[in-house]
Amino acid sequence: MIRALLLSLLLAGPALAVQPDEMLSDTGLEARARAISQGLRCPVCRNENIDDSNAGIARDLRLLVRERLVAGDTDQEALDFITGRYGEYVLLSPPAKGTTLILWAAGPLLLLAGGGMAVAFLRRRRPVVEDLTDEERARLDALLKG
Repeated sequence: MIRALLLSLLLAGPALAVQPDEMLSDTGLEARARAISQGLRCPVCRNENIDDSNAGIARDLRLLVRERLVAGDTDQEALDFITGRYGEYVLLSPPAKGTTLILWAAGPLLLLAGGGMAVAFLRRRRPVVEDLTDEERARLDALLKG
């Protein structure tokens, strides 16, 4: 019973898609490749990094990262090469600059605009009771009292 529980807990952990044949023999380079891969989005799986994805394109990206590192690229040079080839979409956290700045600011700006519209609507809306004459007010009171 305990063995089955331990086995199920072991199997329930996150499964990394990195295959043994992809790993570099140099542990330092492999650690750098893993760190870079954690920040790259799988184009097929959307919000999954390429280390966790089993998609073919994710494997190609993992191999490309390792290839660039073996060629002597710095981490930033490898990232620049990949974003130059695939665009900023492959970054899980794109920098807030240029066109992505609009995306970063759109959420808070839309929230503020919606709040402003709600406040303007509520301020414009006045109770009808204020516009009643004394005679209409007395009639309304009589109807409400029954």
